[in-house]
Amino acid sequence: MITVEKAREYYEGADAIHDFDHVQRVLATAERLAREESADWEIVRTATLLHDVARGHGDRMAEDHARAGAEIARQLLSGHPAEKVEAVAHAIAAHRFRAGPAPQTIEAKVLHDADKLDAIGAIGVARAFAFGGLEGQRLWADVPPGYQESQATRHEHTPVHEFHMKLYKIKDRLLTPSARKLAAERHAFMMAYFEQLDQEVHGLV
Repeated sequence: MITVEKAREYYEGADAIHDFDHVQRVLATAERLAREESADWEIVRTATLLHDVARGHGDRMAEDHARAGAEIARQLLSGHPAEKVEAVAHAIAAHRFRAGPAPQTIEAKVLHDADKLDAIGAIGVARAFAFGGLEGQRLWADVPPGYQESQATRHEHTPVHEFHMKLYKIKDRLLTPSARKLAAERHAFMMAYFEQLDQEVHGLV
């Protein structure tokens, strides 16, 4: 429905957290998950290539990039069978962690999980700190009990806050058995990294 080369054009100007390198990593993971979950690869592939398209023009903090991306995908894919276009649009609209709608199809679940796997493990840690640098955040900060993201500005919301608020929860929110299996090692690495970081900050190691 769309080529890799054409999709790449839509990500010019995207930041390092949501650029086409991210898309290609998610695509590689999605291919594995789609095969193991017997998902329609054409739908998964197209949705993956376009899942962050709303961020591609530098609008990385769009209020709801998933819904906006679904609408863009409908426009870009006009002329293809309507049921396929809607399947792609639903997968894109449902891939966010912090907001709905919930994925209703196996293709949407595969994209959701492949995208979330790119937010944990070694690459997830790298992306968290890349975003922190982009926002001028501190490298580390103590996270008080009951902390809510709304209580801090983006500058105060460090990668450590992001770990406590989102990243460590991802493993248990994945939707497919194959993704949960893949997540185990990535999650363990990430937990060990932030534990090591905390100990180094406090001079314990």
